[in-house]
Amino acid sequence: MTDDGLRPIGPVGLSEAARSVWAKHDRDSDGWLPLWRHMADSAGVAGLLWDEWVPEQIRRLVAGALPGGADDARRLAVWLAATHDAGKVSPAFACQVEHLADGMRAAGLPMPLEKQIADRRLAPHGLAGQLLIQRWLVERHGWSRPATTQFAVVAGGHHGVPPEDTDIQVLREHPALLCDPDGPEAWRAVQDELLDAAAEACGVASRLADWRGVKLPQPVQVLLTALVIIADWIASNPELFPYFPGERRTDPERLDTAWRMLDLPRPWVAEDTGEDPGALFASRFDLPAGARVHPVQAEAVRVARTMPRPGLMIVEAPMGEGKTEAALAAAEILAARSGAGGCFVALPTMATGNAMFPRLLAWLERLPDARAGAGAHSVFLAHSKAALNERFTELVRAGRPVSDVDRDGEEHRRSRGAAGSAAAELVAHHWLKGRKKGMLSSFAVGTIDQLLFAGLKSRHLALRHLAVAGKVVVVDEAHAYDAYMNSYLDRVLSWLGAYGVPVVVLSATLPAARRRELAESYTGGPAGPAFAPVGEADAYPLITGVAADGVVMAAPEASGRRTDVLVERFDDDLGALAARLETELAGGGCALVIRNTVRRVMETADHLREHFGADGIPVTLAHARFIDPDRAENDARLLALFGPEAKVAEAGETRPERHVVVASQVAEQSLDVDFDLLVTDLAPVDLLLQRMGRLHRHRRGEGRSQRPERLRRARCLVTGADWAARVPEPVRGSRAVYGAHALLRSAAVLEPFLAESDRPVRLPDDISPLVQRAYGPDPVGPDHWREALDHARLAHEAERADKRKRAEDFLLGGVARPGRALVGWVRAGVGDADDTYAGRAQVRDSRESLEVLVVQRRADGTLATLPWLRRDGGRELPAHAVPPTALARTVASCGMRLPYEMCADPRTLDRVIEELEAQCVEAWQAKEAHWLAGELVLALDQDQRAHLAGFDLHYTRSDGLKVSHGD
Repeated sequence: MTDDGLRPIGPVGLSEAARSVWAKHDRDSDGWLPLWRHMADSAGVAGLLWDEWVPEQIRRLVAGALPGGADDARRLAVWLAATHDAGKVSPAFACQVEHLADGMRAAGLPMPLEKQIADRRLAPHGLAGQLLIQRWLVERHGWSRPATTQFAVVAGGHHGVPPEDTDIQVLREHPALLCDPDGPEAWRAVQDELLDAAAEACGVASRLADWRGVKLPQPVQVLLTALVIIADWIASNPELFPYFPGERRTDPERLDTAWRMLDLPRPWVAEDTGEDPGALFASRFDLPAGARVHPVQAEAVRVARTMPRPGLMIVEAPMGEGKTEAALAAAEILAARSGAGGCFVALPTMATGNAMFPRLLAWLERLPDARAGAGAHSVFLAHSKAALNERFTELVRAGRPVSDVDRDGEEHRRSRGAAGSAAAELVAHHWLKGRKKGMLSSFAVGTIDQLLFAGLKSRHLALRHLAVAGKVVVVDEAHAYDAYMNSYLDRVLSWLGAYGVPVVVLSATLPAARRRELAESYTGGPAGPAFAPVGEADAYPLITGVAADGVVMAAPEASGRRTDVLVERFDDDLGALAARLETELAGGGCALVIRNTVRRVMETADHLREHFGADGIPVTLAHARFIDPDRAENDARLLALFGPEAKVAEAGETRPERHVVVASQVAEQSLDVDFDLLVTDLAPVDLLLQRMGRLHRHRRGEGRSQRPERLRRARCLVTGADWAARVPEPVRGSRAVYGAHALLRSAAVLEPFLAESDRPVRLPDDISPLVQRAYGPDPVGPDHWREALDHARLAHEAERADKRKRAEDFLLGGVARPGRALVGWVRAGVGDADDTYAGRAQVRDSRESLEVLVVQRRADGTLATLPWLRRDGGRELPAHAVPPTALARTVASCGMRLPYEMCADPRTLDRVIEELEAQCVEAWQAKEAHWLAGELVLALDQDQRAHLAGFDLHYTRSDGLKVSHGD
């Protein structure tokens, strides 16, 4: 007997024919498992997953759909796991291993040879199982066929793709694949016998009558499917569940041993301790001495506690208000209320994800768990370069190694290291790794793509839904996504709302219309009058709490850090810019120049350096066209020179007397840096306000006394446009990046401030009004701009409609009515989705790009790592062997994206790839070279130059990659 009082499925009482049915076979060892054994293993694993791993938030959702509540929910999950391979009781499956098929024939189950069943592929065992379970429910338990599909589709979809109507119909037209015509009664008898045994063993035989009238919500079907997939994967692992004939253990020993070996970390059980915000933040975060909780943070805690039920919280507040800490504090409270067992923080880029990961770990080290002896919590860094993150790899090394049977049954043996747990009981569990399972960890930080993938019709989508359905989800920088990505985000929010997942959305600036779209997506569609304030409020900061049964809104005060910024039109002329900077910085000071394209960054930096000379004002570049280690060092250097006073001192640096940083959009967000003067290309108003947030960000003396006297008033020069034209004309590069519509409306709402030399933009007071006007429906700007604005609006609306239409191609449908089965759920999907560039391109409407790994080719032809790297710099690389692991990892870390101009034209892109492939090192393509196999390598000469597809490339540590057309 198992601990829950249900008897396991076993050979006792089964007929010889039922005992002969096989489920698993290993061709190397000839080991095998009978179906009854795999059914029992899968059911046992599902029960343990349900009891010890599935968060309460999910268990409640499933229980709410069934008449017997929690007891019914567990019984159903275990039964579905037990019966998921029922389709293996069919000639189409059983014929595949001849000597095992012979055993079944001898037991009275006739079947042809495999080569005699030409149409066998019409009956994949998942689909076969679905039809057999449906027949069994109809014939033996009196169900109507339509009512059976919502339950049986779990078996049909347990290999990652629920069947489509045509698949079902075709198999129904080939009954011989399910029951051999020479002995259909014998086959049906064994099918029924095993299904009867499972129903009795799992305790559902007495419940099926009550379940006939149940209409399972689609979210419940998805989660049960995902749970069955995981139970099947674990039960299919021969290291955990050995094959016959060597296996002699019986239940419960076999199951208990496997579960101890797997050692899955249990979910977090959150507890709201009721602390006031000050005490809560002091105990969870490493706050500076004397720091006070910001009003936004305190209000986020209050709203999280007082919302009618956990739902969607939108936090809009200026930079520097501690929104991330507010989100984590709210997540803890919402998790305690909802039963969430973890948290996922989604950020725009890998760089912001890497920056967030140590902050999450620091929070987790202080995070309480309501369970005594809670043990380790599983943690995951969810992006394609996570293996290069030092903190994450430390946690991986701390986790327990277990072989992994993936979705296709292929075994990947993990390297064996010291078992144990990391500091503060945080581990990256070895089984919870990879593109399919990593997000199932309790806590994760990753790119927004990982969340958007939950809206992409793809294989094993149910696992992605399970991964987020048991967590609190935090979406940072919500204003950073375009119409294409927002199509996916909105659809995912609709599913998260249906799952009851608490979601915290963070944004420095958010148009009111977008705020309402987010709220309506989460609650399932247009709401009534109670939701009107969501789309009308213009307070700032603003916190909005939304659930299906109501709205809570709060307008806390800003923290007190206010900046008045004088804005000024400035000609797009490099000579004028150099002269102006020389004048402004004559008495000292640090200026930030932000350009909208890397080409303009480089052109500007080159001109300023020539103007100032070697002994003049230093000029530094910051943009995305650096290899990853150099870019990380660049960010660290910016913080060391221009960050908060404590950070500068900690780095052993002093703020420069004079300096100019020329940067692309990398300086807009996530860097806590402070400058005395800002020059920026015209950009959408929300981004301009983000850029202004880098002006006078830190106090720097009473009354700004530590700033140069000339720069004690914050000033922003707006360039990148022809201001002398009748209607401002943004430069071509800016129009290509942002579109004329957003740029012209930005200029229009800023016109009153640009026209009056002494009227400042007041931060944060003017942030929301400017954003709402720029993105609202009302006309803006002078009357003589109207024609240009209307033309730009029409082009913008057409482009937006096109993005949404293209997003629809692979966009998951909305949540259907309860009882509607998942049949065709991912019809016409993309297959597998993963966090490669190609995978991310499915949820981002990004321009085609190409990543290369950068090395150096010396004069003698040997390859080496780049000489200036802090780790393994200038090391020779073997050309006829796989590089040592540490060295290969260094090469893999030196990734860089080639610029759009080299990839825009398909023919040029093909030529680039062809030339790079011609240079590939064959030895690095071996399966042992997992860091390098399949990667494109760009070899620079000893002067850091290369010629590729008609382009001249030159990389320097100071400037990154410069590209020009060759002769």
